[in-house]
Amino acid sequence: MRRRSMAVLAAVPLMFAAACGSGGDVATGSSSPAGSGVTELQVTGAVGAKPKVAFPAKVVETSSYKVLTPGSTGEAAKLGTNVVANFTVFAWDGKENKLAGSTYDEGGPQVITLNEQVPEILRKGFAETKGGGRFMSVVAKDALPKEQQAQAPAGQSQVFVVDVIGVPEGNAAKGTATDPGLAGVKVENPGGEAAPKLTTKTKEKAPKELVAKTVIKGAGPEVKTGQSILVQYAGKVWGSDVEFDSSWSRGGQPIMFQIGTGKVIKGWDQGLVGVPVGSRVLLSIPPDLGYGKAGSGDKIKGTDTLVFLVDVLAAY
Repeated sequence: MRRRSMAVLAAVPLMFAAACGSGGDVATGSSSPAGSGVTELQVTGAVGAKPKVAFPAKVVETSSYKVLTPGSTGEAAKLGTNVVANFTVFAWDGKENKLAGSTYDEGGPQVITLNEQVPEILRKGFAETKGGGRFMSVVAKDALPKEQQAQAPAGQSQVFVVDVIGVPEGNAAKGTATDPGLAGVKVENPGGEAAPKLTTKTKEKAPKELVAKTVIKGAGPEVKTGQSILVQYAGKVWGSDVEFDSSWSRGGQPIMFQIGTGKVIKGWDQGLVGVPVGSRVLLSIPPDLGYGKAGSGDKIKGTDTLVFLVDVLAAY
């Protein structure tokens, strides 16, 4: 729930999309561990901080990967699971070798799903790296979908340095649910991984102040200002039951963002800091703590009170 956009993009935005392509059969090429590409590169800097890479003049156009630090926390990611990580990506052209982007510059780690759209050479690195670890991948054109290889620029490869934070467990808050006790709002909690149902169709007047009610109390540590949190959520307009955004409705893929630092609307910053990880929280947010008088898009007016149901799955 970003301040100016209801859409929360998965994170390795353009740089990761470029490596993944837009679908189709992904070629495995001659990608291999510790291939000639990664052995030519030198990565410096501690895990958990933005790395630096020293590049040779000659570009290697064959995909390869190398685990730099295996990590020791939790399990390594597998095909079909979500993984939280920081990414730093360079365009290796043997000349400028420009930084294409880094989550360290974007406010925190991000979550992706390891599916078939992720190049195999990156999946191999994830499969051998646990939380607290780092791997490097050269993603050359042989890792792109076959129909895109001919269009890939010659003499250039992408270099990914990936710091793995962990593999989150579950896509929903679990535990005993209670009635939030907010007149005009109804929450149905089916349990398990199923999406909860939020209903805001009511004639009750909306609260004028921020309201935060615990529906399920998690057993994890409290969320701290500046952390990146992994959440599922649904958002509706008070009184109309109009849903303007929902991670559940987009396939149940959790999203991440930094909390307490102005990266999201004030109601989220104020209502979610201090919440124990694993909790489901109901937020009623007045206009001044939401999108203000300007509203947002064609569904949120400047006078609308917003109601969110938020599952806080992890904090990093």
